[in-house]
Amino acid sequence: MKTPPIQLDLPRIQRPYFRNGPNHRAGADVSFGDIVKIFDFQRIKIGRWVSASEQQIAANLFFDALCDLQLLLQVPAQVISLNGTLALSFGIGGRPGSCAFYQPAGRLLALAKNAGGGSLAHEWFHAFDHYIADKMFETSAAKHSFASKLWLQHSALRPHPLNALLHRAFSLLYLDSSASQQSEFFKICRDYDRKASQLYYAMPEEMAARAFEHMLQQQQLQNSFLVSGCLTGPAAKAGLYPTAELSGHLAQCWLEYFFVLGQLLQRKQLTEPDNNN
Repeated sequence: MKTPPIQLDLPRIQRPYFRNGPNHRAGADVSFGDIVKIFDFQRIKIGRWVSASEQQIAANLFFDALCDLQLLLQVPAQVISLNGTLALSFGIGGRPGSCAFYQPAGRLLALAKNAGGGSLAHEWFHAFDHYIADKMFETSAAKHSFASKLWLQHSALRPHPLNALLHRAFSLLYLDSSASQQSEFFKICRDYDRKASQLYYAMPEEMAARAFEHMLQQQQLQNSFLVSGCLTGPAAKAGLYPTAELSGHLAQCWLEYFFVLGQLLQRKQLTEPDNNN
């Protein structure tokens, strides 16, 4: 059957997003209430200018993307909501020039209605980077900082095999093979910011989030609402995403981290007593 042409005059939220993953919803619609319940998100707020039909489209897109992220990372649903601490918002205001953002105060991940698609993985990693800081480092500043930034400040690492994997990933991101000089990726981001008289692309948390989403977009399972735009476009051409080689090394660290985390959590669930009985 011939696919009808995309109607470019439609709002972006109403146009198709590509994905090749399994049918998580069995053809049924889900609500944002379902998403909160299934993943145990803290809460979700929807903008007043999001129509009922747009809300339904968005709920299905969010659900499929979050399920795909769960599948890619091979973790229980509780990891996606960061153990119930993460809040979501869709179509509510935003920041000037920003289609999506993560707000540490309130642990809020926000996507704009028509421009936020493709940014979910990037913002989710910001949330994870913030959440994991006080589990990774022994410092009072960890509750208010990103782990990526604390790593560059040489904060004391809590000894744990999972933290060692994150430590390895940050080392690959920010340092060269000798672990004594800045990485080429860091230099490219730093020089780009200098030319633009800004500090953004070289911020450790931004480098980490771009590296994470770039790694995900290279996996076989694809979802353009979850992540898109990392392999082509001006930022990619400017070298503001890792090389394929670096991304492959980071994938080994991050995918192993989440796989092991998922196994540990599942084992914990099996051994803990059921309080409902």
